[in-house]
This record gives sequence, C-alpha cells and structure tokens, in this order.
Amino acid sequence: MRYRAPRFRNRGNKKSDWLAPSLQHRVDTTLAWVNRLQRLAPVSSISTELVRFDMQAFENPDIEGAQYQQGTLAGYEVREYLLEKWCRTCAYCGAKGVPLQIEHIQPKSKGGSNRISNLTLACQCCNAKKAALPVEVFLARQPERLKRIQAQAKRPLKDAAAVNATRWALVNQLKATGLAVETDSGGRTKFNRTRLGLPKTHALDAACVGDVNSMTGWHKPTLCLKAMGRGSYQRTRLDKYGCARGYLTRSKSIQGFQTGDMVKAQVTQGKKTGSYTGRVAVRASGSFNIQTRHGLVQGVSHRYCTVVQRGDGYGYQLVAKTDATGTPPKQGDASHPALYLPGLKAVVSRAN
Repeated sequence: MRYRAPRFRNRGNKKSDWLAPSLQHRVDTTLAWVNRLQRLAPVSSISTELVRFDMQAFENPDIEGAQYQQGTLAGYEVREYLLEKWCRTCAYCGAKGVPLQIEHIQPKSKGGSNRISNLTLACQCCNAKKAALPVEVFLARQPERLKRIQAQAKRPLKDAAAVNATRWALVNQLKATGLAVETDSGGRTKFNRTRLGLPKTHALDAACVGDVNSMTGWHKPTLCLKAMGRGSYQRTRLDKYGCARGYLTRSKSIQGFQTGDMVKAQVTQGKKTGSYTGRVAVRASGSFNIQTRHGLVQGVSHRYCTVVQRGDGYGYQLVAKTDATGTPPKQGDASHPALYLPGLKAVVSRAN
C-alpha cells in the first residue's frame, strides 16, 4: 500500500504453493461458486479440464530435442491457443463458422517466423488472396483492421501463463472439498462437443468436460456470472493532472441502497416515465443512475427504486444460447460495473 514502506525480507515468507493475488482470485472465485452450488443442489462430483499450454513451444517453435513435439499432439496447443486468441474468426474478413487456417502475418518468404506473435487465423479465401503479401500491403485500404490485427498479435501470453500457474492449485483445492474430481484434457472436451453437434460456448464446453455420452436441453439460456468487485477505496475524483477535484460521500448506503445493488425503478411521472431494471450507482442527493441492459438511465429518484438483489460482488446476466452456427445474439450488458457508471454530467464521471 502507498503508506507502507517496502520490506524485502517479506519475500521469504511466501509458501511453496503461493500464488499472486490476481491468480489466487481465480481459484477462490471458482471455489466460492462450488460451495454455493453445493448448498443449492446435491452435487456429487466435479469434472474439470487440466489444461496446460507449452509456453516454450509458443515462443520458440523450432526448439529441438523435445520428443513430445513429434507425436500426435504436435501443433495442437498452438492451434487451440490461436482459436481462443482470435475468437474463432478470420482476422481479415471477420468470417465465423467457416474452416480457418493458420496464417503468417508476415510471410515466411519475407522473413516472418513461426512465433505465436506472427500467427493468426484466416479463411481459405483470405489466405489465398493474401498469399505472400506483407500484411501492410494486403490491408493498405483498411488501416483500422490492420492496427487491430497488429495489436492483437502482440498481446502477451498472460492468459496461457495464468492457466499454467493455477491449474494444479485449483485441482488440489477442489479435491479438498471431498467431492470426486474428474480431470480431463481440452482435446476430449472438443471431441465431445463435436460428436454431439453442439456450438462453441463456454457453458457448453463446461458441460462437455470428461465422460459425456449425450446431452439434452442445451438450448436453454445460461446464467452468466461476472466478478464485479465490491467497491473502491478511492474517495476522491481526479482531474487530468491527478489532483483531487471532488470528494465522494463517506456513507456507502444512501436511502437504503448501495452502489452495485440490482434495483427495479417504476417512474410514474416526468421525462423518465417507465420501468427500469439494472445496477444502481447511488449519490448523496438521492438521485441515482441505473445501468440497464439497453443503456444508462441518469437521475432516477430513490423513491421509485426497489431492491431486487443486494450487490454481492458478482454480476448476473441471462444469456440466450447461440444458434447452430455458433453466432451469439446481440444484447446489452446489464452487469456493467455500477461503480464506474457516468455521473449526472459526463464531465464528472467517476470513470474519467
């Protein structure tokens, strides 16, 4: 913290199974929901993927002496990682639901390498059109897409590193619950999903982990959970120079409401007449902002609001299943962090 001097001797107090707080948060969140589900349903076992990404093969694909690269899994991790990184879409035209090929952003004939930062996904048509052209030439008339591809290609491997660091910690913590824990690979999950003819979604991937013979009723909507946090310790707003320009109320509860609560507002008069449901951002004046699925509603009096659910650090959203082509429906995000909702005036937004 800003008020504590760094003490280098504290580094020796870390245990062998210590995880950074950002990684421990992933494990703790999963365990919290396992405990919640155990209270709601008779859970008897858990199936989880024990995924491992080979970071060395990502950075240096020409490494020698690794016998596993010559087996049936040669290149599998790279293909799966690219599918996740590029959201299973063609980087050049945005096509989805079509066969995708691994493509070199800078052609090998022009000095491009096989590093993961030089690989992307392209459909057959775009791959043939680009051929051995440098990406700057191929996308000369699409500067925005070129800029996006170059930024995405240089994205660090932090997600793969996080999975590698937490995979055994999560499995060991799940076994400590006393439930039967089944571990399996991502390859079997994909095999089950393909065999059952299911589209690619996170929820259906979770249902396809391990030994799965059949699946029915998968067209039902999925309750999407998102960790939102429980608030902020910052009590001031800052200007562009970093100087305090205003103070936030010290009381977290205003008229019985707290920022992050899910509320329903029935406005009976005025310009904002109507019904609104979403997360609330409270203010000492009693005039609140509500983040609904369709957008932000500002200046709603607390007299019209009723608590639907108290803020518990998570955002909840009912997401419709994708269609057979894997295309998700377009919808808003009612679980947007209420803590960072714009203020009554855009110039005093807490997000700025």
